Amino acid sequence: MKNDTKALLKRLYNGDRTATARLITLVENNLPAAEEIMEEVSKHIGKAIRVGITGPPGVGKSTLVDFFAKKLLSEGKRVGIIAIDPSSPFTGGALLGDRIRMREISCDERVFIRSMASRGRLGGLSASAVDASDILDAMGCDVVIIETVGVGQTEVEIAQVSDICILILSPESGDSVQTLKAGLMEIADIYVVNKSDREGADKLQREIEAMLEIQDEEKEKKVVLRTEAIYGKGVDELVDAVKEYFAKASAERLRSRRVRMAEYKILAILEGQMRQRMLSDGSLFKSLSEKVAEGEITAHSAARRILDKALEG
Repeated sequence: MKNDTKALLKRLYNGDRTATARLITLVENNLPAAEEIMEEVSKHIGKAIRVGITGPPGVGKSTLVDFFAKKLLSEGKRVGIIAIDPSSPFTGGALLGDRIRMREISCDERVFIRSMASRGRLGGLSASAVDASDILDAMGCDVVIIETVGVGQTEVEIAQVSDICILILSPESGDSVQTLKAGLMEIADIYVVNKSDREGADKLQREIEAMLEIQDEEKEKKVVLRTEAIYGKGVDELVDAVKEYFAKASAERLRSRRVRMAEYKILAILEGQMRQRMLSDGSLFKSLSEKVAEGEITAHSAARRILDKALEG
């Protein structure tokens, strides 16, 4: 490992935000030192609680995260925030606006905020988000918050990379609860009705509770809370609910979540490497794509041929 990377890691363990940002960039862009960095970082993780926050667009996730982080800071916690923004399917670029929306807390030395592009991931997560969470854990963060792109039902990956998953909905989400139930509505540990001063909040809360009553007949009862994030109302109760969750969760349950995180990381790395290897022979990919377009072979057959060639390599 190069001396400059060693120096960055040393500064990381001392809580240096600049070094942390540089290391995340190296890993996110999969530069040569990335694997060595993560091998070293993996020796210093396991202390941070990872909180996943998800929900449809426009429900106030970022505002709620802002107040949630402020509450943790008031309790003396160090907080890392990874905000996954939607990205262009063509350029991979993203708005990356969360640091603007969280300008006040971003100036606090105890907070590290990183916006990352989803880069086309349907699950709302960047492939590097888990590595970034590990780096923030090694930095010394007590809590790492992962806020995902609001893309609806496909956003279930968040449950695989967090110790606890919070689903944010608003009265405007009420009509879509039934369509969300098959995926997004099933992954949460805590449900939050934000913008609860608006018409329809009572109805939405009743719908969620009714759905949970059906789903959780033989399981522990899940919490449904109400907040008005723009004013910070209900945030204290949300933080208390998170604390209560960990107070009641068994060691085996928490361990199983960490195993699931590890599985996700392994599969994400495999997916990336296999995709890179399969596309390395551009002529084969183009030739097979043309045959699929012309109906000579199926997409399944083309994928199998590329995979066989990749495995041979």
